Amino acid sequence: MRKLNSHSYRIILLSALFLVAAAFLHQPANAQSAAEILERMEEVMRGDSQYAEMTMKIERPRYDREVSMRSWLKGRDYSLILITAPARDDGTVFLMRENDIWNYDPRIDRTTRLPSSMMAQSWMGSDFTNDDLVRDSDLIDDFEHQILRTEEYNGHEAYVIELVPKPDTPIVWGKVLMWIRTEDYIQLRIENYDQRDRLVNTMELTDIEQFGDRKIPTTITVIPADKENERTILTYQKLEFDIDIDEAFFSRANMQRVR
Repeated sequence: MRKLNSHSYRIILLSALFLVAAAFLHQPANAQSAAEILERMEEVMRGDSQYAEMTMKIERPRYDREVSMRSWLKGRDYSLILITAPARDDGTVFLMRENDIWNYDPRIDRTTRLPSSMMAQSWMGSDFTNDDLVRDSDLIDDFEHQILRTEEYNGHEAYVIELVPKPDTPIVWGKVLMWIRTEDYIQLRIENYDQRDRLVNTMELTDIEQFGDRKIPTTITVIPADKENERTILTYQKLEFDIDIDEAFFSRANMQRVR
């Protein structure tokens, strides 16, 4: 059997290293885990803290209704939403502080803690749930997730990720599908399914615009699967990321004085 000299060994070793490096550089996008993609998406879409001004239009066959609001957010555990219009709802506040959700109604000057059973109910008569607008479940810790595929969606290459709630989490959905743009981790679409694997609603995130140093969809449209000619459209007019805000801002006492 012919023996290889040291020069031949070096050629084989270098060739192997080149192939390994080439494989690493050209590995598919799916080499990222679903959790890593979701973490990057949350960094892009939320930031460490956030201030927003927005309007929510509720469209029904017999009427339309519009709600204006301001919101503050810090991390995953603190958020506060102040309703500014219509006049009858002006001053209404929703507060999430860690595991507690509170609602302040200025008409009766009363603060009420929302039980977990109400998180799946409609928020302000819209197609959003209380969980959608106030709690925003922890995508990393509350779900099992996997990448189903990469596909083209509305002209963008997108990861399609399946999220299934863990058994010990108070999440109403049986599963959630998310479309996340591969180039910059912007969220494009969400489908929520019930425990019987039936589509409940679809959220479409569109009209991507620049806010500061990041691009964000400025319109979120929620479309119920079983109701014709009904939808809710949330539109951002102003967004500021990584604002200086203390946890003390998110207090029950502040619900009555924030404006």
